Amino acid sequence: MKLSIIMPVYNEIRTIEEIIRRVKEADTSCTKELILVDDASTDGTREFLKRLESQPQDEIKALFHEVNKGKGAAIRTGLQQVSGDLVLIQDADTEYDPSDYNKLLEPILKGYADAVFGNRFHGGPHRVLYFWHSLGNRCITTLSNILTNLNLSDMEVGYKIFRTEVLKKLNLRSNRFGFEPEVTVKLAKLGCRIYEVPISYHGRTYEEGKKITWRDGIVAIYCLIRYYFFD
Repeated sequence: MKLSIIMPVYNEIRTIEEIIRRVKEADTSCTKELILVDDASTDGTREFLKRLESQPQDEIKALFHEVNKGKGAAIRTGLQQVSGDLVLIQDADTEYDPSDYNKLLEPILKGYADAVFGNRFHGGPHRVLYFWHSLGNRCITTLSNILTNLNLSDMEVGYKIFRTEVLKKLNLRSNRFGFEPEVTVKLAKLGCRIYEVPISYHGRTYEEGKKITWRDGIVAIYCLIRYYFFD
């Protein structure tokens, strides 16, 4: 089977070369393609990807937004170009480790799951960081579970993998970090089989480039209600 890895990228010049290397070196039972979507970076990331694009490689493709649209929009752009049986979302920082790919793939390859979510907080090593972030994540995950009748532990996790045909059925709309609650609600409404697996998590601070804020938590709550009741 073929795994398409969509990597939304925005101002990640400090990590982009390293994460591409890790993705390429990740040992999986699937063949891989990497689709990078630059979301109008201004820190030199875009120029780095342009140079990468000028040296074409079969397994890597770079796409470019002319204006910043957000993570969800970048995923939709990448989704139009995938050729794999499976789609995995990979952030362009180094918080998530591509050595966990096989853990995420296993439930799908064995025929148990349509989508697999990583779990940052049960079973794998993770960096100890912000209390209020972890509390907010638990509250949003709880609200998600109440609406969807799922028992997820980490709805907002950035590591998610899907069967391509399932992901393309969802008619995704969110442009920014609302992708996570939207895709969760729509998978649940479609009756998809969802698994969780423990992953390692090397979180970063705002000084190190973290972008999500409390405002995104408010947006996540809005998206859960919107996509459950009105879409």
